Amino acid sequence: MAHLFTKGLLLSLALGLMTACDDVDTRPQMDIEGKTMGTFYSVKISGEIPQSQQQLQQEIDALLEQANNDISTYRDTSVLSRFNQYRGTEAQPIPRGMADIILQALRIGQDTHGAMNITVGPLVNLWGFGPEKQPTKIPTQYQIDNALKQVGLQHLKLISDNRGEWLQKDRPDLYVDLSTLGEGYGVDQLVNLMMRHGITNYLVSVGGAVSSRGVNGQGRPWRVAIQKPTDKENAVQALVNLQGYSISTSGSYRNYFEQSGQRYSHVLDPATGRPITHKLVSATVIATTALEADGWDTGLMVLGPEKALKLAQEKGLAVYLVSKTDTGFSAIMTPQFNAFLAPDQH
Repeated sequence: MAHLFTKGLLLSLALGLMTACDDVDTRPQMDIEGKTMGTFYSVKISGEIPQSQQQLQQEIDALLEQANNDISTYRDTSVLSRFNQYRGTEAQPIPRGMADIILQALRIGQDTHGAMNITVGPLVNLWGFGPEKQPTKIPTQYQIDNALKQVGLQHLKLISDNRGEWLQKDRPDLYVDLSTLGEGYGVDQLVNLMMRHGITNYLVSVGGAVSSRGVNGQGRPWRVAIQKPTDKENAVQALVNLQGYSISTSGSYRNYFEQSGQRYSHVLDPATGRPITHKLVSATVIATTALEADGWDTGLMVLGPEKALKLAQEKGLAVYLVSKTDTGFSAIMTPQFNAFLAPDQH
C-alpha cells in the first residue's frame, strides 16, 4: 500500500501491460504516463487521436487530481479527510463520485460479511500502513481492541436526496479509508474520459487496476498480464483479454514488515484487527467497472482461499486466486474468469 491508495506502487502493478508482437494492422499508438494516488497511471490509445497528447494529459491529470482532492487520506484538506476530522454526527455533503465509491463499498462490505470494510482506517494507521506512519512494531492487544471499537460499517450512512449526496456517521471518531477502491475509481474516471472523446481503442491503468477496450497498435486485442506473487517484476501468471471489462488485483506479498522472523501483511482482517495469516497471496477480479473489481479483490483477499472461492461461485464472479503452497504457488479460477483467458492460455 503505497502512499495514497493501498494497492499502489508497493504492489508494483500486479497487472503488467502486454501487447501482441506480430505486426498485423499497425496503427498509431499514443502512450501517456504519470504519477497519481501514490502510484503510477498509464493510458494507451491506438488509432485516430481526437486531440493533442499534451491536451489529453492535462485532462487526465486534472481528473486524477480531483479524485485526490476528494478521497485522499494523505491530504488534510480533502473532502474525506475533512469528514474524518469532523467530530459531530450531522450528515456532511460529499461529491457524487465519492458517493459512488462508498455505495459500492457498502454493498461489497455487506456481501463479504464485513471483510471489505472502509472503516478500518484506525487499524491501518495502528499497524503503520496509513498516512500516520508509525515504526514497524506490533501493536498490543489493548491497542488493537481500542482500534476495533472504532470500526464498523453500521456506523456509516450514505444519504441521497434532492440536495445531493451526504455522508453521516454515528460515531464522531469514525475514520473512513477509501484507499482500497481509489485505483479502481481512478480507472473508471479515465474510461469515462475516453468515452467522452469518442476513443474506442484504449488500455488505461492506475496502480493495480486496469480497463481496456478495442485493439492495440498492432490491431490485436489488448492483453493484460497477471503477475506471479513474487518479487520478480516480470513473472507472468496468466494473460487475459478484457474485452471491454476491468480487472484489479489485491496481493499480500509486496507491502509488509517483518519482526522476529514473522511477516505482517498490509491486508488486515476487520474481524481480528490483525494482518491475514491464511495462504491466499493474491486475488484478481474482472468486473464491468474497475471500482467493482477493486472492491471485490480486497474483500476476497481478507476472506482467504476457501471462503473467497465459495463466495465468488455464489455471486458468479470472474475471480482468479493464487495461494502459497509448500512447493510454490497454486492457482484456481472460476468459469467466469476462464472465459477471459487469452486463447493461448486455455
